[in-house]
Amino acid sequence: MPTPIMKSPLAITDLVDWGVIPTMIEGESCTSGKLLHKGPGGRSECGLWVCTPGKWHCHVTRDEFCHFLEGRCTYVHESGEVIEIEPDTAAFFPQDWKGVCTVHETIKKVYMIR
Repeated sequence: MPTPIMKSPLAITDLVDWGVIPTMIEGESCTSGKLLHKGPGGRSECGLWVCTPGKWHCHVTRDEFCHFLEGRCTYVHESGEVIEIEPDTAAFFPQDWKGVCTVHETIKKVYMIR
């Protein structure tokens, strides 16, 4: 099996519509993306994810590493911790992280879920 690669993720435009975030608080954040790889049984996944502005409840159900390439958003953990995201920010969200995400400017990130 060849190694999956994604060159120039910022330039990728042939995205698949992944729908509206189901836990919206304000607005209507639409998501799209491109899957790079899905592991056996769907236990792991990586790819490119794009999300338009809005505010929603966020529950991370599996460990997720993200490298945000463009846009701005704010994550607020249920404990009150505030995480400001801007272009070229990397973040790790552990399984069962819960809080609220507010996308201020459309975000594009590459991610790995396990």
